[in-house]
Amino acid sequence: MKWVIGIDEVGRGPFAGPVTVCAVAMPQGAYKRVLASNTWNGLTDSKKLKEKDRELWAEAARALAKEASALRIATASRTATAIDKKGIAVCIRECIAANLKKLQLDPKDCVVLLDGGLKAPAEYKNQTTIIKGDLHEKIISLASVVAKVQRDHYMIALHKKHPAYNWQQNKGYGTLGHRTVIKKRGLTPFHRKSFIKALPQ
Repeated sequence: MKWVIGIDEVGRGPFAGPVTVCAVAMPQGAYKRVLASNTWNGLTDSKKLKEKDRELWAEAARALAKEASALRIATASRTATAIDKKGIAVCIRECIAANLKKLQLDPKDCVVLLDGGLKAPAEYKNQTTIIKGDLHEKIISLASVVAKVQRDHYMIALHKKHPAYNWQQNKGYGTLGHRTVIKKRGLTPFHRKSFIKALPQ
């Protein structure tokens, strides 16, 4: 059986919080049937969907994943501390490798589709990087949505511990309000110090 795997990341640029990567795998025949049926027509880049729609897509994906033959989902994250220590690119590569290992699929049986400039480990010979893949390839779109929903939930939970930074709204990105609070209150353990060099530490 051949598998199609879509991979995307969220949280590459924020000042705070983790980077999260998702890999979604479907049997090639099942994926072709989904595309032909147009049942995923409303699925697109997670940034272009409303929050409630992202939640619905992520919930549907998790439900489908309970049927082991229909869909497999793997997610991995790296903390702000890890990003400061290793760099964002290394952390994303680690997450991709970890997700592919979790999927438990033979690299020879996989077609891997990745968003933007992402790359899978070299043993995945049949891999393609697609610019704006989260917009143009549905299985990458689904990975994008699942990753964003998971990371957003994490940032909302962190907001309860550090409400002054308004992570519930800005999700850790460097908005004006977020930068202003950093200047007043300083950094938390969840901030990426390497991303905020221009602000007071």
